[in-house]
Amino acid sequence: MPENIVPKEALNWFKRKGIKPGFDYRDVWKEEHNNAFSVAKMLNADLLVDVKAMVEQAIEEGQTFQQFREILKPLLVKSGWWGVQEMVDPTTGDSKPVQLGSEGRLKTIYKTNMRTARAAGQWERIERTKRVMPYLLYQLGPSMEHRLDHVKWKDLLLSVDDSWWASHMPPNGWGCKCWIRQVSKVEADKLIAEGKVSTSAPNGGTKQWVNKRTGEVEVLPEGIEPGWNYNPGKSRQTALADDLAKKEQRMRETLSNGS
Repeated sequence: MPENIVPKEALNWFKRKGIKPGFDYRDVWKEEHNNAFSVAKMLNADLLVDVKAMVEQAIEEGQTFQQFREILKPLLVKSGWWGVQEMVDPTTGDSKPVQLGSEGRLKTIYKTNMRTARAAGQWERIERTKRVMPYLLYQLGPSMEHRLDHVKWKDLLLSVDDSWWASHMPPNGWGCKCWIRQVSKVEADKLIAEGKVSTSAPNGGTKQWVNKRTGEVEVLPEGIEPGWNYNPGKSRQTALADDLAKKEQRMRETLSNGS
């Protein structure tokens, strides 16, 4: 499927987001992105709302990056959110020159939101159809160069319910174009018989990473960049299930107290 064509599940996932201004990309972290749209150093909430609306429109209309840039860049320039400017970091109180809008940042906003929305939407469809297509196959994207660990994962075939996908659902880093293909048991058996796939979740070890914004130490799987070791669709489903369970518990407590 072309990158600029995004299924309705992806659009619905993105629409449900609120906004959360943040100075640094590490201020809104991992699963928080499931519920909040953020652009680093965009502290103006009104501007953030406008940019989210433009990203939503790009997803809905399947805009190319060129089309998205033509619409968003004039807004950012007019709003004064462009080029290098002096800003105060609200966490440290330090004033320093920072990069606001640029061609590179526009591309990051577009690609990151398109790919995470696609991944979340795809996971919703995977969960819905896993009874007839219970396996996932890891595939490399069209990048000219691939991360070494991602090359090792090529043609890895695992069950939809394998816990490996909780941290390895693509994208697995900035600019990662890897993707997964859902397959039936019949096709999975054929691929296994032909020796074209591996079927054991790899254990490539872990690494420690310190989030200097919070001081927290995270343990990441090798090959996964900080902030990408989660599954957007699965995390949203888990959060919704937890919220539902909490609501049901509160209802039971209210009924019990009233009886």
